[in-house]
Amino acid sequence: MRLHHLTLQAFGPFAGTHTVDFDALSADGLFLLHGDTGAGKSTLFTAICVALYGEPPVDRDLMLRSHHAPADLLTQVTLDVTIADQRLRIERIPQQTRLKKSGTGETLQKAETRLSRWTTDSLGQGHWEPSSKSHQETGKEIKDLLGMSRTQFCQVVLLPQNEFTKFLYAAAPQRRELLGKLFHTDRYAFIERWLNDHSRTTQKNRDAARDEVLHLAARIHQAAGPDLKSEHDAPTPDVPHALTGPALAWAQDLIQVSQAGALTAQAAAETARKNQIEQRNLEDAVRELHQQQTTHAGAREELDRLDEQTPHQQALNRRRDQARRAQQLAPLLHAATTARADHSHAQETETAARTRLLPEHATLQAPELARAGQRMRDDIAVLNTLLPEEHNLRQLIADLKRTDAERQDFADQQRAARDWLDQETTQRTALETRREAARQAEEESRRHQTQLETLTTRVKAAERRDAHFAQITTTEQRLATARQTTEQAAQGHIDIRRQRTEGMAAELAAGLIDGTPCPVCGSCSHPAPATAADGQPSREDEQAAEDAHQRAQQQRDAIAGELQQLRENAAAATGEAGDTPLADLKIEHEALTAQLDDALQRAADRGTADEELLAMDREHAAMTQQYSVATAGLSARNATYETQSQRQAELTKKLDDARGTAPTLAARIDDLTRTADHLEQAADATRTAATAAQTLDTCTRQATDATTAQGFDTLTAAEQALLSEQELSDIEEEINQWREARATHQGVLNNPVLQQAAAQPPADVDAATARRSAADDQHVQAVGAASTAQARTAELADLAATLAGAVERLTALEQAHSTARHLADLATGNASGTRVRMQLEAYVLAARLEQVVTAANTRLRLMSEGRYTLRHSDHQAAHGARSGLGLEITDAWTGRPRKTDTLSGGESFFASLSLALGLADVVTHEAGGNPLDTLFIDEGFGTLDDDTLHHVLDVLDSLRAHDRTVGVISHVPELRRRITHRLHVRKGPTGSTLAHLTEGAE
Repeated sequence: MRLHHLTLQAFGPFAGTHTVDFDALSADGLFLLHGDTGAGKSTLFTAICVALYGEPPVDRDLMLRSHHAPADLLTQVTLDVTIADQRLRIERIPQQTRLKKSGTGETLQKAETRLSRWTTDSLGQGHWEPSSKSHQETGKEIKDLLGMSRTQFCQVVLLPQNEFTKFLYAAAPQRRELLGKLFHTDRYAFIERWLNDHSRTTQKNRDAARDEVLHLAARIHQAAGPDLKSEHDAPTPDVPHALTGPALAWAQDLIQVSQAGALTAQAAAETARKNQIEQRNLEDAVRELHQQQTTHAGAREELDRLDEQTPHQQALNRRRDQARRAQQLAPLLHAATTARADHSHAQETETAARTRLLPEHATLQAPELARAGQRMRDDIAVLNTLLPEEHNLRQLIADLKRTDAERQDFADQQRAARDWLDQETTQRTALETRREAARQAEEESRRHQTQLETLTTRVKAAERRDAHFAQITTTEQRLATARQTTEQAAQGHIDIRRQRTEGMAAELAAGLIDGTPCPVCGSCSHPAPATAADGQPSREDEQAAEDAHQRAQQQRDAIAGELQQLRENAAAATGEAGDTPLADLKIEHEALTAQLDDALQRAADRGTADEELLAMDREHAAMTQQYSVATAGLSARNATYETQSQRQAELTKKLDDARGTAPTLAARIDDLTRTADHLEQAADATRTAATAAQTLDTCTRQATDATTAQGFDTLTAAEQALLSEQELSDIEEEINQWREARATHQGVLNNPVLQQAAAQPPADVDAATARRSAADDQHVQAVGAASTAQARTAELADLAATLAGAVERLTALEQAHSTARHLADLATGNASGTRVRMQLEAYVLAARLEQVVTAANTRLRLMSEGRYTLRHSDHQAAHGARSGLGLEITDAWTGRPRKTDTLSGGESFFASLSLALGLADVVTHEAGGNPLDTLFIDEGFGTLDDDTLHHVLDVLDSLRAHDRTVGVISHVPELRRRITHRLHVRKGPTGSTLAHLTEGAE
């Protein structure tokens, strides 16, 4: 940064408008600002800071407006400055109150900022071009060009009174605060906080992943149950390293044990199924035998009971015969007629009853009809016991349909997964080929990008090179004109001085007064004073000619400097661009840009290919899982379907045999019930018809042979034997029933099947039922155990797969947390094995302080004639505390280090000045290396003796030798004798003023 002009208006103690020409003031590289205390020497630096940053150097409200200024003159600062090779003009009007333009009273004048940039047009003419009117834009651009904040600028450009003596004596915390502001090390504190926060976040994520693994391990342990044992220990929170690989080994071991148990349970279920079928068949055979034995035993018992009634039946027969004979003797004709009517009615009833019989029963007699009806009743009883089996068959059919649908679904899933896996290799190869091509395109684009950046730099340099060469021609013409003008002004100045010298006597005579001594001869009388010739130049004319000559010289020197700068810039641009024409470079730039665009387009496919490969990996895992689950499910459903099919076939055959031609068992039972009813009705009708026929025969014989057939000896016996019709009918019915029952039971006893069954040992139905029930229970338990084992194996496999994913995430999070914790410990100085426990910010500041001390010692050795050397002290505090920022000074005369507060006043000044200059160098380098060509040193020289002052000024001269302009603010008279160019600040009742003095002028 190089200052050119500073214009103050109504600013601080300066009431009017004042301009400081820093170009003239810094012609020798060193100038002095001096004046009375309070005149406003430091105000000049305040104005520079306000112009650059819009704020004064200190963080407090500072009254910028001058109390001496007229009310209609606005407070304003204008700075002409070169920053980073850019000539800028900054105009700032701070917020203030001013008179209203119309009317009376005051109004608020808002702050204004105007930024202009010096540019040269195509004709080589320079002019100021407006750039911005925004406070924010101007502030940002100035800060970016300078590369430092306001605090840094004020610290390294103005070395203020006593500030660095305080820094020299300060304790470590105060140094840390100042250095932190200058070097913006708060970002390292932010890094420390961020690393700690990141460490806590990764720890939280790691702990959550551990909890997830432990939760999955608990679920696996619960799913495995107490009967599954593993050779490996289950993961626990007390052993974190067992939550990764050992946990997976433990889970896989449980799965293998569960799979072996599932196979054993499946074999046991198959054995139980076979035993169940065998016991059901045995139960059916025992039940049938029991029924036959029961039927035969019942018939035997009933026949024995009927045989016991034989004497009674014989008596009934005798009484019946006597009653019939007696009855025929009374109303013989009436009895015969009645008998014929009854016989006819009985035949009609029998005919009607037999029409409802099946063809195979139509010719059977009453006993045979009765036995057929009883058999029907027995069949109905058997069928009623089979009614629940019909419901079981319907449920079994529904289960078969559902199982078959599940088999089909599993088969479809298995086939889809197998088809996808078969095609995966081809698709993966194609995607990996695409990704590799995109990766090569990325490498190609990076090469093109590097080449393009280099070529872009050359193109810009070539543009600057051509522009500089064009400006050089114009500037050379201007320089020739300026040199001619300077020679003319010099000759005019010489002529005027010669004429004035020749007429000096007349000039002195013009000031003579009678009675006043002559300044030349001392006489008080002036008899013949010389007279001035026509056109005699005055002292003012000579001064004006001298000023014109100086202005011409300055203009010539400025143009010469501008030309030299243009030539240097052209040489630098040529060094960057080479001699290649600009058009050729642009053509090459366009071709390389096209190649880069093509490579970027091809490289853009890498992200898509990576995403598709990741999607394929996820799909592969899903399809592999789907194939495994579908295969296991299909195998289980096939076994279930086979068992259900066998059971359906058995029930279907059993029920088909029982139903016959009827659609259902209920319909079959209804048909058999109607047939049994018809058989019983026909048997009754047949018996009634037979009885009526016998009655008719008796009545007819009695009517024909009344006497011979009576069988009575006397009339009294016939009367005694006479019975009513009802009584005779009852006796007849009882006799017939006894005969029919006996015939029926005898027929049952004569059945060879029942006889064979009766010959066998008694059938134990309860034992067969118990064995069949036990077989059913055993089968249900075995099937349940097999299903449970298979479900447990599947659940363990799913949980193990989920556990594998959780373990993979935990492994990555463990590594991430370990790295984050290590970095956080390094940043905070808590890492194990560290020599000193120093925080990152303190470490950076210590490094910066070392750099400052190194830079300061180069000047301190000169100022102290090699006696003193600053040294950065970083001793570790007690109990391993973090180290601080200490300063010591080594005295070469004693060879021992000293505390900085043992220095004398003068020693403290040049030590502080060295430290300030070193800090300025380091901050400038830290800010980006932009050169700061102007430096202000405020006071402190009065504490130095003559020799030390001489050495300090030598150091300042060395700064000037490096193209740095140094402004010294001081009251020391010796400095006014040593420094040629001075800016004198005078104070007065109407405000301060400025005067640029040179040694000759003073």
